[in-house]
Order: sequence, then structure tokens, then C-alpha cells
Amino acid sequence: MDIVLIGLLGGLITGISPCILPVLPVIFLTAGAKPAAPGQAPEVIPAKRSRPFWIIAGLVLSFSVVTLLGSLLLGLLNIPQSAIRWAGVAVLLIIGVGMLFPGFEQLLEKPFQRLPRRKVGEGGNGFGMGLALGTVFVPCAGPVLAAIIVAGATGQIGIETVLLTVSFALGVAVPLLVFALAGSKVAQRIRGFRKRERVLRIVGGVALIALAVGLAFNVPQALQRLLPDYTAGIQKDLAESEAGQSALNLGGLVTDENRDLDKCANDAEELASCGKAPSIKGIETWLNTPGGEAIDLDELKGQVVLIDFWAYSCINCQRSIPHVVAWDETYGDQGLQVIGVHSPEYAFEKEQANVEAGIEDFGIEYPVAMDNNLSTWTNYRNRYWPAHYLIDAEGTVRHISFGEGNYETTEKLMRELLEDANPDEQLPEETNVSDATPELGSTTPETFLGSSKDRNFAGPGEYRAGEGEYEFPEEQQQDTFALDGRWAVETQYVTPTSGADGADAKIRLDYRGQEVRAVVAGSGTIEVAIEGGETRSIEIDGTPRSYRLVEADDPAEGVLEVTVPEGVQVYSFTFG
Repeated sequence: MDIVLIGLLGGLITGISPCILPVLPVIFLTAGAKPAAPGQAPEVIPAKRSRPFWIIAGLVLSFSVVTLLGSLLLGLLNIPQSAIRWAGVAVLLIIGVGMLFPGFEQLLEKPFQRLPRRKVGEGGNGFGMGLALGTVFVPCAGPVLAAIIVAGATGQIGIETVLLTVSFALGVAVPLLVFALAGSKVAQRIRGFRKRERVLRIVGGVALIALAVGLAFNVPQALQRLLPDYTAGIQKDLAESEAGQSALNLGGLVTDENRDLDKCANDAEELASCGKAPSIKGIETWLNTPGGEAIDLDELKGQVVLIDFWAYSCINCQRSIPHVVAWDETYGDQGLQVIGVHSPEYAFEKEQANVEAGIEDFGIEYPVAMDNNLSTWTNYRNRYWPAHYLIDAEGTVRHISFGEGNYETTEKLMRELLEDANPDEQLPEETNVSDATPELGSTTPETFLGSSKDRNFAGPGEYRAGEGEYEFPEEQQQDTFALDGRWAVETQYVTPTSGADGADAKIRLDYRGQEVRAVVAGSGTIEVAIEGGETRSIEIDGTPRSYRLVEADDPAEGVLEVTVPEGVQVYSFTFG
């Protein structure tokens, strides 16, 4: 199966890349060091030959769960995204201290000594240590891992996503297991090590503590920046292969409720019959309904329904929404019910106040469902912002349109459904909203700056999570961005950090597009300097929102530099 093969290959390539170097000493040493039993000399206890396998099994399990489900689970529990990582760091630190001080280790074991099993200290298999390592082991986000992260963040977790995640983790585990087995063999077969097993435990404990402290201060990321990624070319070739593109193009989970949606071709010219409309479920809050009451599709029989998946900071949605608003205003009294399903792409888009502000800005008066857990998004097997689903008066999906454009066809089919539902009604004239969709390839692709979905980085050097110094390249290609100064690259945004000279950090963007916008948050003033245009200041204050950088009278392509002070976070650039 392509998806399994791509996952394994992506994991293997990542497993031999510089990304795994920070954990290799720990795995090598702790796989050969065994816990001491209370009251016995550590060198007389035979080491478990299965210990390396258990360590790697624990790592694979926790890494897979954290990578795929971590963001969803933390979102449900309203826990900060970094909670699992810090918990893993704390556990590694405790295990390391226990290896240095047997008395402390025995103290930790006391609560478990009455359980009907062997004590932790008597030949522990290392599975717990592997679980802790998996929560902090996040390698370079190559294309396979990036696809998994995006799938988890957008709720697209189906059997294909799980297979890709598990196969990727297994691929990464192979090189790690080789090092773990090597460490175990060294400890078991070399007499010098067997006589000095206490020394080996101390060295392993020091390595664990060093890893925990290093993770707390982002030392591994700094180390990775210093080393060339000799696997980047192989990763790129893998992602761009036909099998790679097919495997990484993950869809939603297929169920009996949404299986027939495959019968609707994207942007088809004629109506089709694509099964009963999947339910709208998992909605946290309803906006623009009386008393915040929920809407049930079954109660809308007799009406034509348009479901619009959108997010308020998405530039593609911003160009699409005027069409949806016009349809609601024109056909709302003719039997059309528009429902906006707000499906967040960023964490800040889950805030009700932010969504309400977006609704006001766009003049939306139809009901909006806040699909913060992406339950309805997944139920409709959606993958796009925006996406339109047309449902007839009998509750059957008749047309699907993904992305921008195709508005004339959507409205034509909408009118057909309205005429079928109410033959005696005279429909008003068609709406006349201009289509602002850019021609394919005519603008710079949407550019994300967070580590989970970064693209179009111009270098020099690698672009990875953590703090680091950046500088502009001597030459920069079109449709790319570059950083200058000291930046902290987080999962969803970048933000300047204090530099030695106190200078503000900068972003250089070589762009194409008459409308260039940035999603920015925080507090401060950014300076936008456009080559061949004027320099302007933009005040940033509050939660993330979209700010226009390039105006109608500015050059439609060129180079701009954005000077960003501390306290401001930049999420993405969009182009139109």
C-alpha cells in the first residue's frame, strides 16, 4: 500500500537525519543500563534482553499519539499545547535523577510495591522511559510528518492518517532500535562495562538529565540548526513523487453517513445525487440564531440549504464570502437557508469573540456554527477553505465546490434547486458580485510561518522550531520569504526575541499579488517598506487578524520588508 510505504520511507529518512542526534546518546546508554533492585548490587542483576525493544515500543506509541491526537485532545481539555512536552521533560528528569540516586528511585517505587507484579526496580523493561521519550521526540517536520500534523490539526484523522502515522513512527524507530540494541550489547558483552555497570547507570542518568534540561532551553533545535540536513533532497523527492503526492493527499474519515459524497465531482456543471446530507454535529456554539439554538438539517426539509465551510482569517474565504452573503440576501426569502460552518485553521480562530468580529466585518446575517473540534468538517470529508455543499429540499447533497471560484455554476444550480422546490415562485435576477479569484499560478501561494506548515522559506540555513539567528540571503527567489534577526519559530507563528544589538527583526517577502495581507497578533507597530512604493506603519493590537500590507496603488509584484518589534506574532501571508 502506497501510504504505508511512503510513511516507512519518510520515517527511515528522518531516522538517519540530524534530527535524531539529541536523543541518540540517551537511547544508547539507557538501553544498556538496567534499574537496580533494592538492597542488591546492580551488577548481579541480569539485564533484560528485551529492554531496547520496550524502550522503542514506548517511544513509537507515545510519539504517534502525541503527534496525531495531541492537538485535538489538548483542545478538548483546554490544556496548553506544550503541556505534554513539559510532562515528558519532567518524567525524563525524574528518571535521570533516579538512575543517579538509587535511594530516590526506591522512594518513587514505594507506591507500586504492593501491586501484584514485579517491582519497577527489578528488571524494569524500559517501556515507561520510551513513553516519556516519545512525548519530547519531535524530529524535523519533513513532508510526511507535516502532513500528519496538518491532518491532526484539521481533524482529518481517518484510517489512512493513522496508517501513515504508525508507519512513519515505525520507520523512525528502526535506526533508533539499532542504537538501542548496540548499547545493550555493549553493556552485556564487554566485561569492562559489566564490572562498571554503576558507572554506566550514572552516565545514562546524566544523559537523561542533560536531555531534559536541553529540551527546556531548546538546545536540540539550536544543534539542528548548526548541522546540514543531508536528507532534505531525499525528503523532497519522496514528497514530489506520484506515490508520495497520492499518499499525502489525505481525506476525511469515510462512514456510512458520508460515503456517497464521492458521487459529487468537484465543480461539476450539472446536479448529481450524492446521498443524504451528513449531520451537523459537534458544534460548540451557534451564532446568529434565536437564543443560540442549534439547527437540525432534518427540520429544514422543503428548503434548499447551502453549507459554507470557512474561517475568518482565511484570504480565500474572505474573497468567497461576499458571494455567499449576496446569495443569502437574494434568495433567503425564496427558500434558501445558508449555514456557515466556521472551521478554525488556527487556535485563535476558536475564540468566539474573534469569530463574532469576523461575522460583523463581513456582514454575515445567516446562522454560523462554530465547529471548533472540526467534527462537522470531518463528517463532510472536507479538506478546503472555503467549501460549498448544496443540499436540495429533500435533504440530498446535489453539488460540491471546493476552493474559490465556480460561483456562476454554483448559483445556476442553486436556482435550479429553488425552482424545483417552489415552481410557483418567481426568482429575482442573479447576483452580480465580481469574481476576485486570482488566476491559478498568478499569485504567490499562501505562506505559513509556523513550524508545522512552513513553506517557501528562502534561507540560508534550515527553518526549524525554536529560537535562532537568521539573516537575509544574498539572492532571494520569487514567492519566498526570509527572516533577519533573532526569531522564535513556534508551531503556528514566528515572533522576534531579544537580540544582542536590540535591533528589530525583519521579514523579506518576494511576492506576486495586488492584495497582500498578513495575519498578525500582539501589540506594537510594524513597518512595511515596499520596493518602489511608500513605507507605512501599521498598529497591531489584540488577537490575530488580517492586515493589508500591499494596497491597490502599490506594485503588484516585487519585494517588501516588514520590520517587526518584540511582542508581535506573525502567522501567515496571503495573496490575491
